[in-house]
Amino acid sequence: MPPSFVRLDGADSSLLLDCRGPGVPLCLHWGASLPKGMDPETLAAAAQPRLRQHATLDSPPPVSLLPEAGLGFFGAPGLEGHRAQNDWATAFELREIAQQDDALRLHLEEPQAMLALTLDIRMHAASGVVSRRSVLTNRAAEAYNLTWLAGAAVDLPEDAEDALLLRGAWSSEFTVRRIALGAGQIAQENRRGRTSHASFPGCIVGSRGFDDLQGSVYGFHLAWSGNHRLLIDHQPDAGHQVQLGELLLPGEVVLGEGERYESPWVHAAWSSAGLNDLSQRFHAFLRDAVLPPGVAAQPRRVHYNSWEAIYFDHSEEKLFALAEQAAALGVERFVLDDGWFPGRVSAESGLGDWQVDPTKYPQGLDPLIARITDLGMDFGLWVEPEMINPDSDLYRAHPDWVLALPGHARPTGRHQLVLDLTRTEVSDHLFAWLDRLLSDHTIAYLKWDHNRDLAPAGDALGRPAARRQTLAFHALLDRLRAAHPQVEIESCASGGGRADYEVLRRSERLWTSDNNDALARQTIQRGASLFFPPEVLGAHVGPAASHTAGRRFSLDFRAGTALFGHFGLEFDLAELSAGEHDALKAWIALYKRFRPLIHGGRLYRLPFMGARGQAWLSIARDASEGLAALVCLDPPLPPQPAPLQLPGFDPDAEYRVTLLPPVPKELGNYLNDMRAWLDGQIVLSGRLLAEGALHFGLVRPQSIALIHLEKV
Repeated sequence: MPPSFVRLDGADSSLLLDCRGPGVPLCLHWGASLPKGMDPETLAAAAQPRLRQHATLDSPPPVSLLPEAGLGFFGAPGLEGHRAQNDWATAFELREIAQQDDALRLHLEEPQAMLALTLDIRMHAASGVVSRRSVLTNRAAEAYNLTWLAGAAVDLPEDAEDALLLRGAWSSEFTVRRIALGAGQIAQENRRGRTSHASFPGCIVGSRGFDDLQGSVYGFHLAWSGNHRLLIDHQPDAGHQVQLGELLLPGEVVLGEGERYESPWVHAAWSSAGLNDLSQRFHAFLRDAVLPPGVAAQPRRVHYNSWEAIYFDHSEEKLFALAEQAAALGVERFVLDDGWFPGRVSAESGLGDWQVDPTKYPQGLDPLIARITDLGMDFGLWVEPEMINPDSDLYRAHPDWVLALPGHARPTGRHQLVLDLTRTEVSDHLFAWLDRLLSDHTIAYLKWDHNRDLAPAGDALGRPAARRQTLAFHALLDRLRAAHPQVEIESCASGGGRADYEVLRRSERLWTSDNNDALARQTIQRGASLFFPPEVLGAHVGPAASHTAGRRFSLDFRAGTALFGHFGLEFDLAELSAGEHDALKAWIALYKRFRPLIHGGRLYRLPFMGARGQAWLSIARDASEGLAALVCLDPPLPPQPAPLQLPGFDPDAEYRVTLLPPVPKELGNYLNDMRAWLDGQIVLSGRLLAEGALHFGLVRPQSIALIHLEKV
């Protein structure tokens, strides 16, 4: 007989399941750690069953880990499908529970529908993040047409009244949208075939008015690089429930006898202390359990990317000069972006013909790579393996190799189509040239782009292929990394269009956005930091006048914005004056000094100057030091110093507070009065720092000040 209750614990968190059955187990508790030795029967007795109302079922079913239509649950079921219009409503029976340390597997059977269901649940000890997935197996000879299987379904507490969704578009990714929960359903779907700029596969729900510093919050992320669905469903007799899973196109999953479908993993975390603590749990989980081994131990190298300096106009002379200028600034990796292969004078041609352009590089890439490595930098290269231009030799030879619907038009995006990776010959072709490219050249890094949604995502027979395409992409990355484990990979998809935990199992960096406009980046990076730590978020110092928005910003504002990410440069370095060269070199040195703290510490997003500013704070895990970036976005009202609350330090320890150079120009008139700030004469306890003993303000919009805090 399965045990009546199962418990998992980790990082001040407990998960308690009621498995008394006979069906899918119930979640009795998910949240703060339960007392050791607590009798679960006591908690179960304290949980009142769903109230029975007039004109409804005599025994309303409780909301389980996977709610089922066959038991009279009238909300969104966790499983939808049928077998020739039969077996569409299920009532699973719990048969077996297997538990080993922090991993739990629940095995259930549906004898009438001839289906088996496995629910995998893991509690990660270091972060308290709970990971869940669902696995469905067809036991019958007749095929089962699956249309929906939630990776996780979570019943929300009654105080969950607000939700945060991350929406957006190209150049405005990770835009936070707050919604008040009420009656009905909030549904967010992505049918674009990649993770999506428009609909990030995650959400946060919590108590009314929660923010970075306070409130009970629950966060969810679907680790999947393709189509997805997110539901926040409310039923009058069942409250709110969150479901996340892969969105399946019609007929995309039809299970034959013995075949099974594995949902993507859903990673979930909770906090009683607001969004900062929730994000810190996700960051710790990603660092410890998701990123490729060794990433956390390696310094995230300063990048130079050639794109906004030269676009498609390549010349060895120009690139040699850029490399020398980058090295003189302290850059550690030089990335050659789009335009290095034949016919690539614009976005309209060349994709698919992956050889070095002999007109631009008569001796190949080796002379450029040798010069870059001689200057002490790694060499990185832009590729877009999944894409093809109709104006390419590969397309002219293999027009059947693309995703399309037979007999229909082939709409292009950015003048390109998508190669069908589900065809073995296509994936083999892509692996062969990538393998040869990396074997023949000293390449430390690939910027892997994906500039087009999948539309339509059909294979040669007209069948939906979005799911298989995503799996084939993951498999290609796995194959390439096995052959070249030393090569780092950046996931780029017109910026942040393919940013998720599953792609980060196979890559070291996300390109957060194509938008290098520093003011827009403050918002984009803030939203992304809810789920991703700074070291995986590519953040570049762009040109003085943004190529995306046309706005002009000071060098200090651009560099300060990039500091709390994976720092890089992306503009024509010849535009720098001598003074700007020295200033940028100082910023790069500052990044190198503090990157262990920024990339390994606990990140806080903090209020500063009301809605007209914001602050970033990273604190070492042992609370020995911290670095804060105070950002003025708009002119403050009134323009006077405001209390600055800096939580997270040891309340009983004392910290020396120092204003770091470069000091914002607007403070020049006050420097004599701020000598204590500049000379590190201010020493305050962690308790006073948290209570707002520091008073600091900025007047000039789009300015940044840095404060270092070090334990005395």
